[in-house]
Amino acid sequence: MSNERNGFDWFSFLLGILFIFASLTSFQDPTGNLVAIVVVFGIFAIIKGIFELFLRKKVREFTGISSTMPIIVGVFDVIVGIFLLFNISAGVIALPFVFAIWFLVDSFVGLFSSGVLKNSSTGYYWFSIIINILGVIVGFMLLMNPVSSALTLSFLVGFYFMMFGITEITYAFR
Repeated sequence: MSNERNGFDWFSFLLGILFIFASLTSFQDPTGNLVAIVVVFGIFAIIKGIFELFLRKKVREFTGISSTMPIIVGVFDVIVGIFLLFNISAGVIALPFVFAIWFLVDSFVGLFSSGVLKNSSTGYYWFSIIINILGVIVGFMLLMNPVSSALTLSFLVGFYFMMFGITEITYAFR
């Protein structure tokens, strides 16, 4: 799925476009149906989890370092996605908390694993640090005020999808 000859990663690029499209859809109708958000969020959680599991192999090939964190995050994402798809009413209630925890876990993993990027690309390293620090801040804000996060869920989902989409597109051009 990626063209290794010129360093362009098509899978990351297409995944980034898909997430940006999902974010723009989320921004378009903030008062939309929470059930639709739960379903879309569940599907994207599963896709992202599978991507994280495949990413582990690429990180090992690129850096020579074997890490279990992408496996943990990937399995967590898949479990969250399955939970949301098969328990929609519980998903609507739990989504603000799940989303806050997901933000925090992904952002902390991103911060801890960004050190390997420093040797290959300083620009991508700092971009990753800034995006993940913003993710930690937003995650704590969501966790501390779940009622407010439920009311603004469309914007929060859009922000997360936009952040992940931009990160993936940037990674594709690395």
